[in-house]
Amino acid sequence: MSAPAAAEAFGLAAATPGAWYAAALGALDVLIVDHANCEKKAASTALGLMFAYAEDAELGLALARLAREELRHYEQVLGLMGRLGIPYARLAPGRYAAELRRALATREPARRLDLLIVGALIEARSAERFRGLVPRLPEALAGFYRGLEAAEARHTSLYLALARRHGARAGLDVAARYAALAAIEAELATRPDPTFRFHSGPPAAGGLSAAAPRA
Repeated sequence: MSAPAAAEAFGLAAATPGAWYAAALGALDVLIVDHANCEKKAASTALGLMFAYAEDAELGLALARLAREELRHYEQVLGLMGRLGIPYARLAPGRYAAELRRALATREPARRLDLLIVGALIEARSAERFRGLVPRLPEALAGFYRGLEAAEARHTSLYLALARRHGARAGLDVAARYAALAAIEAELATRPDPTFRFHSGPPAAGGLSAAAPRA
């Protein structure tokens, strides 16, 4: 499957540029450490939505299961790091999540819809990048990421289902809002970026700074 076709299959407005994959292969330690961070953040996002919308038992149960799976993935990435001799370290966050948050509606019920759509888009970008990484990586790493792609795609579907359910109840135009946020997400994933992260854009002029992990 071509990169544009894969992006479309995951509901993304643009494919990850090849230059991002080239940068990833040159900074695998940073990629893997940031991937661990992403799994923690994904669990935290799910828990945050459970607390924010505690009256919605269906959402709470679905996201509790998702959060547990994200934390299992975090444990798996830590295990991979241990096998590869990569120490866990702090990384300064990239621009991706912060700029997506700035695009969120500030008032309900639109904000809840946006949070669910952005959750879907982030999971979709992760799945797309896992798929793109697999044929480029050594088999030991490729097998690991191949196994995670399906989970991220499943999480995308869950967030979209929750968004559609909420949109139907609140009388919101889910398709229009999805298209608007997907365009913002695609611009962030394809705009040249000065710092390499799992969700960064391709290298800016002069190349990406990997900002090596700090213990």
